[in-house]
Amino acid sequence: MAAAAAGPCPGPGPGPGPGAARTKKKQKRFVPQRVKLPRAADPLLAVLAWGVTHQINELSQVPLPVMLLPDDFKASSKIKVNNHLFNRENLPSHFKFKEYCPQVFRNLRERFGVDDQDYQVSLARSPPRWVGSGHRLLLSADRTLVLKELSSEDVADVHGLLAHYHQYVVQCHGQTLLPRFLGMYRVSVDSEDTYLLVMRNLFSHRLPVHRKYDLKGSLVDREASDKEKGKELPTLKDVDFLNKNEKVFVEEEQQREFMDKLKRDVEFLVQQKLMDYSLLLGIHEVERGEQEEEEELEEEELGGGGDEGGLGGPYGTSPEGLGGLLNSYRPLGPGEFDPGVDVYALRGAEGAPRREVYFMGLIDVLTQYDARKKAAHAAKTVKHGAGAEISTVHPEQYAKRFLDFITNIFA
Repeated sequence: MAAAAAGPCPGPGPGPGPGAARTKKKQKRFVPQRVKLPRAADPLLAVLAWGVTHQINELSQVPLPVMLLPDDFKASSKIKVNNHLFNRENLPSHFKFKEYCPQVFRNLRERFGVDDQDYQVSLARSPPRWVGSGHRLLLSADRTLVLKELSSEDVADVHGLLAHYHQYVVQCHGQTLLPRFLGMYRVSVDSEDTYLLVMRNLFSHRLPVHRKYDLKGSLVDREASDKEKGKELPTLKDVDFLNKNEKVFVEEEQQREFMDKLKRDVEFLVQQKLMDYSLLLGIHEVERGEQEEEEELEEEELGGGGDEGGLGGPYGTSPEGLGGLLNSYRPLGPGEFDPGVDVYALRGAEGAPRREVYFMGLIDVLTQYDARKKAAHAAKTVKHGAGAEISTVHPEQYAKRFLDFITNIFA
């Protein structure tokens, strides 16, 4: 989910308008005994849904603090359940749930325009699903939220960054390309702890991505493997981007605003001695998306369509939750998006070779330049030579090289 050198931050975006009008109805849903939990084959996901619902209900009973105090950045809320009788067909009989820094993440959600009740619906009404391989990632059923599994060391890193991150989000009025951190939890089932960090999905919840790049600004070991390239939607890298002569076509004003924001964010990361982050770029091809939607509708008419795992098609969303904000507005056509929902989206420029929508934001921002990175840098210098474009360099060098590369991705 910023530094003075790049100029002042833009003003705050619009708040979650529809939330206020539905408050009375939604408060009823927050009595825990009345919440119908999803049938999740995975007990972890059932406990997550129960825990998030419980915590949002608890927070709704507590007035918003006038200001956050240092203790709020160390606080946590824990609950332990034994012999749980309610909804026992879905929940294990023994589990624990912990929310880290509840008031801090509540404040961040508010600053990012995320209504707590929509957040709870997006996370808990239908179970998220595991996506990708290797990286343990969950995607909410309405595709608006991503949950990343962390190690206990990662949790400590988030704690160490959180006060600085919150202050930065305040200064920039929530206008940032950094990951939008919305909650952090520990779920304990069968004596096994799972740590999860909840963020806004960088990609769209309704416009499918057709090409995807992870860009660091380094050319050493930065080409996707043959195995990766064989996937339906491979994550390509810097060398692939150059080899394909890929370019991002946006209007000059959009490019300038994007780069100003990126420079502020990168300066913040340098101040925190963070590095090894990437710009994740997703590209939606409008005509291809339109064709895919037409094919999907034809399949449904022939009886071949189905809602796999409650996720719907690329254009389907839950009637409530973060994606449900769209229901308040006119239907969106091909390639159109609501910037209040698809917060990382940029529209392609008029007159570009193809009609495209771009999704761009920073990911993997928790790597400190510590002894391990210094050792890796020394080893790579020996292997590739002192002038090689290796990824493990000092944060200032990393930032300069990264920004130089990203500046040149635009047409």
